[in-house]
Amino acid sequence: MLRSYLIGLAAGQRGIVPLAALAAAGRRGALPDDMPLAKLFKNPLIAWGAVAFSAAEMAGDKQKTAPDRIVPIGLAVRSVTSAYAGAALAPKGQRVTGAAVALGTALASSYIGWRIRMAALRRYGQTASGFVEDALVLATGVAAADPRLVKRAA
Repeated sequence: MLRSYLIGLAAGQRGIVPLAALAAAGRRGALPDDMPLAKLFKNPLIAWGAVAFSAAEMAGDKQKTAPDRIVPIGLAVRSVTSAYAGAALAPKGQRVTGAAVALGTALASSYIGWRIRMAALRRYGQTASGFVEDALVLATGVAAADPRLVKRAA
């Protein structure tokens, strides 16, 4: 369940990162073939689209007009992407549990991450705090989606 937990952490901060992480892992052949929609994430068009949407989300986060991650639509996106990715990354017989772990983690970390970001924003500004957060989120998402990286850390 570690991978589901990690992808939930990433989703709590950036809602599209779980899809981009799955797409990047799919292109590298690091996703299990029995993962739901695995073939979709191995498709180059889908993979690049997910990465592009994730990059757009990260760029938008640096704008003064960016909504907080805890607004209802933001939480809805995080709920869907984290549950799917959490289920996809869980062992075959534990996909419902993986979805629940990722979803719960994403929602909890959305609020915790928002509080931390607000404090960092006051001290370091929106852009600097956003770039640091992006780096942490990307590293977490990539690690969660690639079983070789999680096994090394465990």
